[in-house]
Amino acid sequence: MAQQQKLIIHGGAGSLEGNIEREEAIRQSLQSICEKTYAFLLRSSANEAVIYGIKLLEDDPLFNAGTGSKIQNDGQIRMSAAFMDGQKKSFSGVINIQHVQHPILVAEKLQEYEHTVLSGDMSIQFARESGFPEYDPLTQERFNEFQSKKTGTTGTVGVVALDLNGYISAGTSTGGVGGEIPGRVSDSPTVAGNYANEFAGVSSTGIGEHIVNSAVAAKIVTRVEDGMTLECAVDKSIKEGQENDDHFGVICITSTGDIVSSKTKDTVFYSFHDGSGIKTF
Repeated sequence: MAQQQKLIIHGGAGSLEGNIEREEAIRQSLQSICEKTYAFLLRSSANEAVIYGIKLLEDDPLFNAGTGSKIQNDGQIRMSAAFMDGQKKSFSGVINIQHVQHPILVAEKLQEYEHTVLSGDMSIQFARESGFPEYDPLTQERFNEFQSKKTGTTGTVGVVALDLNGYISAGTSTGGVGGEIPGRVSDSPTVAGNYANEFAGVSSTGIGEHIVNSAVAAKIVTRVEDGMTLECAVDKSIKEGQENDDHFGVICITSTGDIVSSKTKDTVFYSFHDGSGIKTF
């Protein structure tokens, strides 16, 4: 059983997206969301807290997920999200879903089904049949970016939580990179970007292709399961990424309460609460 609930959240690898001018606003928002989500975790489960935190991040247009998602090169917004229940070792996700407010809620709903990952039109149809109303996540800022052909390479939000029972959950949501080939699949709705079991949980951010190529989240968790400390597992994966000139960052928690965040390069915006207080970077 865990000594204390633990929580860590991230708002993406900001410097890769030209977000430095908004750095303070992003950090303040992350801290506020972390505080609210930790307070929620104290009276709920890791599963519920991850969904709660991702919803708050998806609702904040500062972040590239849900409302405020970027636009692909055909003028359409397509979002992806994944949720993993570490206790059940159950992964669910939606890929390139459109016209929903909270992709993470659709991903969570799929936990109830045998087939747990849906994409494109079928994910939209599933959302409608499940009672999720139509919603336009477009903001004026993202429209202006699209008009000026401003693109990035990354954009993700993530939450990893450890509850009082020692259970871990992880969630990740993204609006893509902006200007990409329609239908591109990032790491976020895969086990490379989001993974958890009874040993550890990881959410990744950065260039999706780099994260997928190295199976980052699943590899870190597997290394912990095989006996490595979380710090060593993360350090090894970061070193491998740096050798490949990869761009990614990770947030991680183990069942024993260890928290680690690291990156190969650039800035990753994250905030965590270890029971003794909140820290934001």
